Amino acid sequence: MTSLQEPNDMKLLRHLGAASKGSAQDYLAAARGALEHLVQRPGLLDGMALKRRPGGYERNLIYGDEEISVWAMVWAAGSRTSIHDHHCSCCFAVLQGQIEDAHFRAIDSEQAVLVKRTTRSQGYIGCMLPTGPNLHQMANVGVGDAVSLHIYGFDHNLHASSIDREYRLAAL
Repeated sequence: MTSLQEPNDMKLLRHLGAASKGSAQDYLAAARGALEHLVQRPGLLDGMALKRRPGGYERNLIYGDEEISVWAMVWAAGSRTSIHDHHCSCCFAVLQGQIEDAHFRAIDSEQAVLVKRTTRSQGYIGCMLPTGPNLHQMANVGVGDAVSLHIYGFDHNLHASSIDREYRLAAL
């Protein structure tokens, strides 16, 4: 975690944890501001031994406290998440490559239909509250690795993941 150990970064992330106790809109604004600051930093993740999963994606915890967790995700070409929603807020930034963010609408508690697909490029920042519906699926649509930075509103010691429920694509 050498790159995020700079005093200003740590202060920013601690402030974000405190902001999570305020209004949802204030928290999302603070999370967006934190990501905007972090993505502007050259070499943000330099020196970190980020894990990779051949053919898949790998989550790397780079900061966590009782309120938030920050993950660097490394995506192999063609890798994708399940169709899912979150039990907490979810904000992310694309640091490298292109990530497709596909949004869905649930038709029941197990199935969803595609609403739209959007390709997000380096520098994109998006935020979602858990009050949804926020069903989505993320995928690396590029030819090389992609890297994204995610801020979730949960304590990584209490939850293994931010995912609340997974869905399958409805066959209509």
